[in-house]
Amino acid sequence: MKVAFAGTPEFAAAALEAILAAGFEVPFVFTQPDRPAGRGMQLQPSPVKQVALAAGIPVHQPEKLRTPEQQAPLADAQVDVLVVAAYGIILPQAVLDMPRLGCLNIHASLLPRWRGAAPIHRAIQAGDSETGITIMQMDAGLDTGPMLLKRVEAIQDDDTTGSLHDRLAWIGSELIVEALDALKTAPDSLVATPQPAEGATYAAKIGKAEATVDWSRPATEIARDVRAFNPFPGALATLEGAPIKLWRARAIDAVGAPGEVLLAEPAGVIIACGEGALCITELQKPGGKRLSAANFLRGMPIAVGAHFDCPAQ
Repeated sequence: MKVAFAGTPEFAAAALEAILAAGFEVPFVFTQPDRPAGRGMQLQPSPVKQVALAAGIPVHQPEKLRTPEQQAPLADAQVDVLVVAAYGIILPQAVLDMPRLGCLNIHASLLPRWRGAAPIHRAIQAGDSETGITIMQMDAGLDTGPMLLKRVEAIQDDDTTGSLHDRLAWIGSELIVEALDALKTAPDSLVATPQPAEGATYAAKIGKAEATVDWSRPATEIARDVRAFNPFPGALATLEGAPIKLWRARAIDAVGAPGEVLLAEPAGVIIACGEGALCITELQKPGGKRLSAANFLRGMPIAVGAHFDCPAQ
C-alpha cells in the first residue's frame, strides 16, 4: 500500500518514522517550506523533511496546495492514502479526493473537543482531565470528518504542553500504523463514526499576546496557562520594566494585591493573584537560561512588596 505523508513539526515526524518502520511505501512527503529559526535566523528544514531526507524520500514544499502544479506530486504518485499530521496547510477538496482511500488525519484531541490548531495547549489551559488521539477521515471541514480510531490519555497535574505533546506523538504514531494496517488487511474493521455536534470546541492558534500574565485572574487559571505555554510561547510577566518568563508554577492559598510579591525565597517566588497566589519555581530573564527560583534570585533578587505589572488594572 502506497502512503503519501503531509506534516511539518516533531509531532508529525514521529508518525512518519513509525509508518516507515512498519514497512509502508512512502513515495513522497509534503511539508511546509523551510523557515528561519535560531539565533542566526537561518533557514531550517522541518522535522518531517529531516526524517524524509534521511530515508531517501522525495520532499515537496509548496506554500499552498491550490494549483494543479502544487498538487502534481500527489496526482502523479497515485497513492492509496494520504496521512496528514500537523501539516499547517488546508487541503482543498481536489486533494482530499485524489488518494484511492482518502486522507487520514492524526489529531491530538478527543474529537469533537478541540478541533483546530492548538488542541494540546487548549486542553491544559481549560483544565481538562483527559485528552487523546483521534484518527479521522478528512473532509472539507476543519477537523470535522468521521472518526476511525480513538485513544484516551490522562492529563497529569504537572503536565506541560511539551510533556503531553511527546506522549501524544507516540500514541499517534501507534494509532496511525494500526489504522493503516487495518486499511490494508481488513478495511471493514475500521468503522467511520460521525462526530457528534454536542461537545464541539475550537482550539484557536496560540498567540504571543495571550501569554502575558494577568494577575487579576485566579491563580489556578494562571498556573494552567504557565503549563499550557511551556515550551511556547512561555508565560510572560513584567517586573519594573523587566520581562520575566515563568516556566513552572503552582497555585497556593495566600492573599494580597494582584501582582504583589508576597515571598521570594529559594523554594519559590509567591505572587498574589485575583484569587489565591502563584508559587513560581522556574523563571527566566531576557537572554538568560531557565533557572530554579533559588538560582534566579541569586542573579536577580526580587523584593517582597514589589509589584508585577497587572494589565487588567
